[in-house]
Amino acid sequence: MNSNFKSLPFIVSGGMTVAVEPLLQNCFTLSHIKKIQAHLITTGVFNFHPYPRSKFLEFCATSSVAGSLRYAIHIFNHIPFPVTNDWNAIIRGLAQSHQPSDAVALYRHGMRVLTCKPDALTCSFTLKACARALAYNEAIQLHSQVIRYGVVQDVLLQTTLLDVYAKVGYLDNASKLFDEMSKRDVTCWNAIIAGLAQGNRPDEALQMFKRMKDVGFKPNEITVIGALSACSQLGAVQEGENVYSYIKSERLDLNEQVCNVVIDMFGKCGYVGKAYTVFNKMKCKKTLVTWNTMIMVLGTNGEGIEALKVFHRMSKEGFVPDNVSYLAALCACNHSGMLDDGVKLFETLTEDESLTPNIKHYGTMVDLLGRSGRLNEAYNIINSIPIAPDIVLWQTLLGACKTYGNVELAVKASKKLVEMGSSSDGDFVLLSNIYAAQHRWKDVGRVRDTMKNKEVKKVPGFSYIDVNGVIHKFVNGDQSHINLPEIYRKIDEIMCRIMEHGYVPETDYVLHDIGIEEKENALSYHSEKLAVAFGLVSISNERSSIRVNKNLRICGDCHEVMKLVSKVYKREIIVRDRTRFHRFIDGSCSCKDYW
Repeated sequence: MNSNFKSLPFIVSGGMTVAVEPLLQNCFTLSHIKKIQAHLITTGVFNFHPYPRSKFLEFCATSSVAGSLRYAIHIFNHIPFPVTNDWNAIIRGLAQSHQPSDAVALYRHGMRVLTCKPDALTCSFTLKACARALAYNEAIQLHSQVIRYGVVQDVLLQTTLLDVYAKVGYLDNASKLFDEMSKRDVTCWNAIIAGLAQGNRPDEALQMFKRMKDVGFKPNEITVIGALSACSQLGAVQEGENVYSYIKSERLDLNEQVCNVVIDMFGKCGYVGKAYTVFNKMKCKKTLVTWNTMIMVLGTNGEGIEALKVFHRMSKEGFVPDNVSYLAALCACNHSGMLDDGVKLFETLTEDESLTPNIKHYGTMVDLLGRSGRLNEAYNIINSIPIAPDIVLWQTLLGACKTYGNVELAVKASKKLVEMGSSSDGDFVLLSNIYAAQHRWKDVGRVRDTMKNKEVKKVPGFSYIDVNGVIHKFVNGDQSHINLPEIYRKIDEIMCRIMEHGYVPETDYVLHDIGIEEKENALSYHSEKLAVAFGLVSISNERSSIRVNKNLRICGDCHEVMKLVSKVYKREIIVRDRTRFHRFIDGSCSCKDYW
């Protein structure tokens, strides 16, 4: 009888055997679970047959039934000698709970001090908890224990460990572990591709995607989502097109999540038309996420009117807008300067009893009012919202103060940020820039001294451009590129040609106390200008767009230069900065000079 219990989870009752798992699957309340437990106890199974007991514990710990995890822990604490599978059940439940760090603590302070030996599943569940809790040091320790326990060659365990390293940002460790794996499956390829894509190494993620196909593995839905994310970050539309071709050939476009990511990818690469085509021709059913994604894509690309059309069309087709829908529509109004439409939307949201505006909705309204020059109204919203304002709201107001040169309100916002403990370089730089625009150099010096004392470092601006599948990165005043002489000659040519069309350097954007000539030179070599110059040199086909990605917000002078370059050279230029897309055609920008 005992040997049977090692392989079958059943309850013994009056000589009859009843499988535990089918009974548990019909448990929808804690009361049902307790009845099963009572039957296990009265039949003697619970105390004398560990396997059915462990299955019962596992169900309780991982069930969605309210209170079941807490009840599983209560039962576990009353088991005199829990076996490894009992521990695994509780650790697994805690690992997927809202407090994954409790699973790590249970393993570290509970199981390891007892004689019960962890197995591969124990380590795997604990590692998953480390990934969710971003517990890197614990993952490192567990890695060494995995080697000591002799289960290091378990593919599932290795993949979980790889996923931990990737999620906590230790991509070198993840790559090293991946390269050392003697056996690989699709799951571990997915883990490394997603990790690289999410860890700001998207170019390596795409290389890994190509390598995966080259060695004979077949990418699945999760793989292509990781690859598309990398394309989105790089603005690498050609690579995105290649991934999308694979998706269609393998019929992965029957998955709505994949289609949503394709729409997002085309949108983030600036191809709104292609995103819209995918949206309209989806073979699978659209979800609310699909509609929200399309609205956000249109809004980010300056198509505010079209975004609101999709928002209203969504309702007509039976989808009820949620908080994300309203946020996407409000962002569309914000990016297009549609103040009246944004105010009406926000009023509709606040009047809808089924929805409650969150901090992001208020933040968008503060940004919309601030960009429109209505700074006092934006300030009043921050002071009157029913939830505590966060740092982002004050940062948004500070940015608007810079645009309109409102020093008094900027100082108020800056003081609030200091009180809230913000140490963002952007906050100090914005205040410094506001003072510099007013030529208050002593105040600029005071802000910079504060930055030094607090060891706050300014994030350097950089831009990159994809030419023939190769990513070229530029920083301000770059001196490292192999084609530097040719690029600088092109910059000089650009400046001469656009000056003939009325360009005057906007030296107010050089926020240092230096001479006019030095300011003009500093402006000429901003990273996005260098990237565009390289694009003009390297992309000879005049029908091809020049696409540049920038990590910070494009400055006013660069924005003016891009407009004139698009007109003089008759080239479409697309710049994606930190907040939105700018499409420059024949001297105009899609943002209508509102960004």
